[in-house]
Amino acid sequence: MPLPRSAASAILALRLSEIRGTSNNTGVIVMKRWIIAASIMIVLFPTTPLGISAMPAGSALESGVNRGVVQLETERTAGTSVRIAEDLANIIDDGATRRVLPVVGQGALQNLTDLKLLRGIDMAILQTDVLDYARQQNLFPGVEHWATYITKLYNEEFHLLARQDIETVADLANKNVKVDSRGAGTAITAAGLFGLLKIPVIMTNDNQELALEKLRKGDIAAIAFVAGKPAPIFRTLTSNDRLHFLAIPLNPTVTAAYVPAQLTAADYPSLLANDRPVDTVAVGAVLLAANLQQESERYRNLVNFVDAFFTGFPSLLDPGHHPKWREVNINAELYGWRRFPPAEQWLQRNTHVVAAPNLEDLRAIFARFLDERQKAIGGVSLSQQEKDELFGQFQAWQRNQVR
Repeated sequence: MPLPRSAASAILALRLSEIRGTSNNTGVIVMKRWIIAASIMIVLFPTTPLGISAMPAGSALESGVNRGVVQLETERTAGTSVRIAEDLANIIDDGATRRVLPVVGQGALQNLTDLKLLRGIDMAILQTDVLDYARQQNLFPGVEHWATYITKLYNEEFHLLARQDIETVADLANKNVKVDSRGAGTAITAAGLFGLLKIPVIMTNDNQELALEKLRKGDIAAIAFVAGKPAPIFRTLTSNDRLHFLAIPLNPTVTAAYVPAQLTAADYPSLLANDRPVDTVAVGAVLLAANLQQESERYRNLVNFVDAFFTGFPSLLDPGHHPKWREVNINAELYGWRRFPPAEQWLQRNTHVVAAPNLEDLRAIFARFLDERQKAIGGVSLSQQEKDELFGQFQAWQRNQVR
């Protein structure tokens, strides 16, 4: 039981009386040191016994704080996934049994390393082409066996912002292009894309915010950035910055590897005219799960997260959440990779509640794909009747697929 202040003072007085009986200099020194130490203890810890440290927090409190926690590693702060993780935390956290703890990562390849090795990381958001790159380069042996996905997410667009004097991608030949930090998803996508285009740019690494300042000053020719549009880093730019987005040639080689996409005035009103969208490409993002031991507490927490996420997914489509959620189909497959078993089981149990894509939205997306594909191969535009016929054939093909 802690000593009251009066008792502690009595002990101090007794010790002082003992020390006063010592007449030599050593006694005086000891007395001074003891007075200082005891005085500090009484002032700072009036309810704690002298010589006994405060007890640590109870195990019940510790258990409550850690209950149901899953850690989700995101891209860097300039990207889209930080906001996506925040949205997930808002719908998952219930204050008692579930909590999502976002962790800002240091780059795509580092995120994959952390997912495998870093203690406590349960999930990570990664670009799909980074996964394929890691497997092709054998950077993480057996990655296709230990890395499973919970769901495909949204597409992230390739932004190529250049000085005004750079008119086309070809003008970047042998010029300095910043491609984010080493090992970042942008660096991997940029290397693959410029390789397909056969344009020998000089790719260097830098923080995106610093790279943008260098571009404004004219120190570099362009910056590349893979992020879900609209990327906040570009929303503050105006025509006074004398910068513009470069179109990516959508030739058959490029569209075979990447998804055709566009940047529009709705995305960046200060940089693009209403009638002049810029062609580009996009890569998918995916939510990966760590290879956790079944029946462990972390595994159970992750299963709990999947149930809450999939059940609450429709609420993420409401206003106030990132618009990229509207691109997500939790039932979509990532070909060549295995889904996290509890996520697969949830989808099989809830086939009646997994929303089917809106038919008109799907028809519009299909028509846009046809337009961009024809443009890429130099073909003539299809009539609406031809598009409808092809869409009907697509539906028939889809119905006949083995599930």
